[in-house]
Amino acid sequence: MTVLVTGASGFLGSAVVRKLLDNDEHVRVMTRKTSDTTNIADLDVEIFYADLRDPASLLNACRGCRSLFHVAADYRLWVRDPSVLYDSNVAGTRNIMHAALEAGIERIVYTSSVATLGLNRDGSPANEQTPVTLENMIGHYKRSKFLAEKVVDDLVRENNLPAVIVNPSTPIGPRDVKPTPTGRIVRDAALGRIPAFVDTGLNIAHVDDVANGHLLAWKNGEIGRRYILGGENLSLQQILTIVASACSRPPPRIRLPRYAIYPVAWVSQWWARVSDGPEPQATVDGLRMAAKKMFFDSTRAQSELGYSSRPANEALLDAVEWFRAAGVIPPG
Repeated sequence: MTVLVTGASGFLGSAVVRKLLDNDEHVRVMTRKTSDTTNIADLDVEIFYADLRDPASLLNACRGCRSLFHVAADYRLWVRDPSVLYDSNVAGTRNIMHAALEAGIERIVYTSSVATLGLNRDGSPANEQTPVTLENMIGHYKRSKFLAEKVVDDLVRENNLPAVIVNPSTPIGPRDVKPTPTGRIVRDAALGRIPAFVDTGLNIAHVDDVANGHLLAWKNGEIGRRYILGGENLSLQQILTIVASACSRPPPRIRLPRYAIYPVAWVSQWWARVSDGPEPQATVDGLRMAAKKMFFDSTRAQSELGYSSRPANEALLDAVEWFRAAGVIPPG
């Protein structure tokens, strides 16, 4: 049986590929010719070049496959042209799902995000049933992922799309080549570039545990049902302290109010736009998201899929060690 994985060269996608290979599956990875394939260069996989914006190429990629893991997504909290997020995350998801239906794929795992879920005002962990609407989505990334998940929901109901939805929280660990926005926090904290923090929090999960959750959803998940694949809820201060300790640095002790960072975020975004530079470290949408602790509860995945996750400090330490081995941060 051939399993197709989109986004296979990325951080989470490559972890899913490795889990599938450990499960003795024949894996076809879908990637663009311009993608960095470092994460899968040493893996025994069939490489198929296609683009989520090109429906004909997607149908060719899906033919001969019985299962699909659609992991690919554009995960950026700031872009110069927001339409690219919708092209990849919404239209791209629609394209690959229609291709899967036409090719007769029997089982799909769609990688959504906890970004599409509601949050509790009191900071208590949210779950798959916490109320949420499109109007609650902050920024184009969250809006695009919310709309993409709705595409899958609608196709499940109206076209019998055989898809299970997983909502990873914040994957952390090795092979974050790009890195992701959260990976940049770990990298910069390890380099001593984050001297202060705001009062917010994240749910941290090891990327390999999240990848394993994808396989559990593939085997045990209910069609049309969503499952949070999370880990441990930590404050940002706790996260930064763990990373600082791993790098023999003093932890940040200055707590800043969010409003004090908004001018920095506005200037950073302006400079990134006019200089054609990299994504700004501080973004307005990121600060707006930080107004609530992004804490989540994985009980449904644990009880229905058999999902489990290791302590968050192990994920953070593995990320630090990988950045160290890659020469991104100095030796310990």
